[in-house]
Amino acid sequence: MKGGFRQSMAWLHTWTGLLLGWLLFAIFVTGTSAYFQEEITRWMTPEVRSVPSDPASGFVAATEWLKREAPGGSEWSIYSTGKRAAGLQLYWVNGPDAPADAPTSARLDGTGTKVFARETLGGWFLYRFHYDLHYINWYWARWLVGIAAMAMLVAILSGIVTHKKILTDFFLLRLGKGQRSWLDAHNASSVLFLPFILMITYTGLVSLATHYMPWGIAANYANQGKFFEAAFPWPVPAEKAGPAPLAPIGPIVERAERMWGTAAGSVRILNPGDRTARVIVSGAPDAGMSVRLRSMTFDGVTGRPVDAHDPSGAATATEGTMIGLHAGRFASPLLRTLYFMSGLAGCVMVASGLILWTVKRRAKLPDPDRPHFGFRLVEKLNIAAIAGLPFGMAAYFLANRLLPLGIAGRSEREIDTMFIAWGAVAIWALARPARRAWPEALSATALAFASVPLVNALTTDRSLVASLAAGDSLFAMFDGVMLVLAAGFGWAALKVARRRDREAASRGSPMRAIAGAEAA
Repeated sequence: MKGGFRQSMAWLHTWTGLLLGWLLFAIFVTGTSAYFQEEITRWMTPEVRSVPSDPASGFVAATEWLKREAPGGSEWSIYSTGKRAAGLQLYWVNGPDAPADAPTSARLDGTGTKVFARETLGGWFLYRFHYDLHYINWYWARWLVGIAAMAMLVAILSGIVTHKKILTDFFLLRLGKGQRSWLDAHNASSVLFLPFILMITYTGLVSLATHYMPWGIAANYANQGKFFEAAFPWPVPAEKAGPAPLAPIGPIVERAERMWGTAAGSVRILNPGDRTARVIVSGAPDAGMSVRLRSMTFDGVTGRPVDAHDPSGAATATEGTMIGLHAGRFASPLLRTLYFMSGLAGCVMVASGLILWTVKRRAKLPDPDRPHFGFRLVEKLNIAAIAGLPFGMAAYFLANRLLPLGIAGRSEREIDTMFIAWGAVAIWALARPARRAWPEALSATALAFASVPLVNALTTDRSLVASLAAGDSLFAMFDGVMLVLAAGFGWAALKVARRRDREAASRGSPMRAIAGAEAA
């Protein structure tokens, strides 16, 4: 104990927040962007223009397309991620007579017309990165993310204990006061959005509970695969018995939707055109708060229901609802915007906490002009994380427009571009004095975000002006957000540079200039 319970909690809050803060910042930034992952994917696939207003008609059109293009397939799958999705994604399993290189997937627009969209993982990659990371095995990545989330929970609870004036901090924000301003920003963002930050951290842990605590499964199932078969059934095609016409898909989907009172999200057809055909209709992922989807199985010849899967048990419903709260797929546009703004507050909380660590300790150093290695390392990592990751994300969007459309492994090259750009900022931060690296990295990030609408206008026919004229709100809003981000980072770079120059001129010390930059 360091001088008492509250002091011990302050120590715990500081060090749990610092040691995993850079990873937490990346998780918060990419997780926050994922609340608009479908919109990001639609921007990154400009070739797809039509979004079906009636999912049932889209499934009918997709089934007719599969009858023409994959008539001998043993399985057809049609997916829509909800009313925000860019068209429909189709997959199928070819029959034994099909060539080895025959296609097995396609993208259709809302009218059932195939579109040749560029290869990209779009917003889905940012969503997966925030809990699977990249370039490392997913198993260990989820453990790293889980440890970071647990550290976040510890930091939140210890921070609550540490706060003496939590209600005052709710209203207090003093600008231009150096360390006091950073502390106010950290307190205000954490206190004002405390319910959301607690919820999002705890439910994030719940979403991977079976990964972190598999003992309940081990105690009841000899093989973990048996548990997942029971919890998430996935029927396979039966032996074929002879040709028979496939029942109309429209009435089948409509019947399932009437039973649930919500929209369908996918249709899976086993052995189409055979007497053993089965049609499995599942709910849309944005149709309700729970992520555990209901499904109905129909006879593919008569169209009669033969089975239903409804994960409505108390434990399953609780787990599914908590994960649904975390993912926010059920949210209306307004609620999703509130999710996004709350996520941004979480990013501010983590970033301000990291910077506050260096601001508070600089004046206490024996020689502020020559800080020790650990202090310099934290300072450099702050620049690499807080400016580097946004720069990498801007590069990810630019790569989507600039990479050749037919290049092999295009989606992975987009991702590689993001990490190369992020790494470049990290190397720059290590090589440059901190007082110069901060404004330079922030300026580069501002320029990168400002370039996104320009490059989009030069490489597609869906520029900001064209989108506004056509009433294309999604593309116009995306470009607008890029410009707002560019303005924000540009303003921060200018403020840091001016404060740095003013401090350097008045005190004549380069390390004092860094303190001025941090204060800005």
